[in-house]
Amino acid sequence: MSNTGHTFSLEVRARAVRMVLENESDYSSRWAAITSILAKIGCVPQTLSSWIKRTEIDSGTRAGVPSDMTAKMKALERENRELRQANEILRKDSAYFAHF
Repeated sequence: MSNTGHTFSLEVRARAVRMVLENESDYSSRWAAITSILAKIGCVPQTLSSWIKRTEIDSGTRAGVPSDMTAKMKALERENRELRQANEILRKDSAYFAHF
């Protein structure tokens, strides 16, 4: 049975990432370190790898958009969409009442 949809707490994620990064030098590659940690965490290697990449981006050691900026962008896009909808409603209302 697959573990689809299983979510891990932030503490588990942070611990797994820390374990890989701290013990990476003991292995021939990062992938080898990731696969050795998997049994302790219970996730697929791609998931742990993505957590590590996200941590590196957020810490500034890897190029990319940090999580906080991504969240801000999503919030601004949502607000922009809502404002456009409100403007469209007001435009239609003003056109309707202009005939009176």
